[in-house]
Amino acid sequence: MTDMKAPLAKVRGLGSAKNGTHHWWMHRVTALANIPLVIFVVISFMGNLHKGYADWVAWLQQPVAAVVMVLFVANICYHMRLGLQVLIEDYVTNKTNKVAAMMAVSFGIILMAGLGIFSILKIAFGG
Repeated sequence: MTDMKAPLAKVRGLGSAKNGTHHWWMHRVTALANIPLVIFVVISFMGNLHKGYADWVAWLQQPVAAVVMVLFVANICYHMRLGLQVLIEDYVTNKTNKVAAMMAVSFGIILMAGLGIFSILKIAFGG
């Protein structure tokens, strides 16, 4: 049986939201930015692996280490939010659940980023 709907009627409400390209690019840009950040973090952590708390604090009090760690936390959290948004949009069908899930993810990631950056700055400035 053939569908008698006009092409416009078939796609009404399913078209572009006008921000998909920006979202796609931001996800790729944050992924690209994660490469040097993760490499720095892994190498730094491997160098400090068997050191004590005082050595870790001294390492984090270095300006470069503190700045890179703040960038790392911010970028990872933003990248994670973008990825989880895609998952929610693709797999949560109920509109109410979709909005609730997006709010929970957004608030949770903002909380995570805030606590992570606060912790880094507190240690870096010896507060």
